[in-house]
Amino acid sequence: MASVFYTARKTLRNYANGGNVLIFATALALIVVNVPYFTDFYNSLWNHELALQVGSFNLFSHHGEPMSVMAFINDALMALFFFSVGLEIKREVLVGELSSFRNALLPIVAAVGGMAFPVLIYFLMARGTPYADGWAIPMATDIAFSLGVLAMLGNRVPLGLKIFLTTLAVVDDIGGILVIAIFYSGSIDFTLLLWAAACIAVLIAGAYFGIQSKLFYAFVGTFVWFFFLNAGIHPTIAGVIVAFTIPAKPVYAPKNYIKTIRKNISHFSHEDDEHLNSRTILSKDQLNWLKEIESASDKVISPLQDMEDTLHPLVNYVIVPLFAFANAGIFFGDMEVSQLFHGIAPAIIIALVLGKFLGIFSFSWLTIKLGLAPMPEGGNWARLASVSMLGGIGFTVSLFIANLSFGSGDPLMSELLNDSKLGILVASLLAGILGWAALHLTLPKEPQEEE
Repeated sequence: MASVFYTARKTLRNYANGGNVLIFATALALIVVNVPYFTDFYNSLWNHELALQVGSFNLFSHHGEPMSVMAFINDALMALFFFSVGLEIKREVLVGELSSFRNALLPIVAAVGGMAFPVLIYFLMARGTPYADGWAIPMATDIAFSLGVLAMLGNRVPLGLKIFLTTLAVVDDIGGILVIAIFYSGSIDFTLLLWAAACIAVLIAGAYFGIQSKLFYAFVGTFVWFFFLNAGIHPTIAGVIVAFTIPAKPVYAPKNYIKTIRKNISHFSHEDDEHLNSRTILSKDQLNWLKEIESASDKVISPLQDMEDTLHPLVNYVIVPLFAFANAGIFFGDMEVSQLFHGIAPAIIIALVLGKFLGIFSFSWLTIKLGLAPMPEGGNWARLASVSMLGGIGFTVSLFIANLSFGSGDPLMSELLNDSKLGILVASLLAGILGWAALHLTLPKEPQEEE
């Protein structure tokens, strides 16, 4: 259980810090796109073409056409984001909250309610309209923003509530991945899909035979992504599938690792103290001893944990903020306040803020009342309701699905995309403020001690 608590604290720190950068990137996009001199520059920036070419083969191409900067961010960099999510899901299933059915049941059921209610509310408000296809937009909970709000309250938040929200957001991500895979794929080229399946088989075989090289999985995984991109399956799904093939078992058990360290450290005990204290070039033997320790350190950490840990800074501080900067630019120049009260924006706002709260809290209430799962440690009904409000922060994945729904470039779709971004931004801000205020009122005034 201690490892679960450690993981929760580490995840909270990672996403909370990333949430600050995400807020800054969003604010910067809103400022830049609305400054007259920079508006055209901002809008044209994403249309430039990118290429990574060897001979006539361009890795960054879609059906023979070079990818734009925007397509590269949304289809390539976000595939890395979903790869990171896939690694996190696999770890949670193996050793985290999702590894225990009883511990996982409450956040899983809450996440299902938190996806079903917003979709139902949006569907009822949008059926028969041009924006009915955006039903999946309010499904998501943004883990970076929501955990960032919890981080603002520090140790006043019981760890049980942090674990509940983290696990709920992970399950939410699984739901979003399934929706993207099923509903946002185009016409399928089965020949390329077979090539992708062959590459996935190579990855599975590599894991089975104990290949630990991260370069191997990155190289073959890149081709899986390329084949998915051009086969008509959304390429972000490739990131998740490749993540599930990454080995979770290290070469060394910790006991063997400790034995290796002790053996090599013991060599230094025979060295002269004066020589050890001086800063000088290592002898060949010393270099070999330290290299063996370094090699053992690499082998005691599984590729899954190593890649997840390595990718977190890249995803949280570069990829997600860059995605937000590219996609959150809402031009207010020709907007009216009335747009918040009719069309797609209110459907998203109500579905996210009210739907998420009702879905998460009601399904949690029912699960606890039926005795299927306990109340999160340190929680009560008021605090659980407050955390449920944070589920309405749907920023990153909601923006991503909005682009998939309305990003065709058609004038009507462009208008719907802009309005949906407005709805997502307002809803996420509103859910964050309400959730923070409710938690501030219901949490203990003094910090909670954590073992």
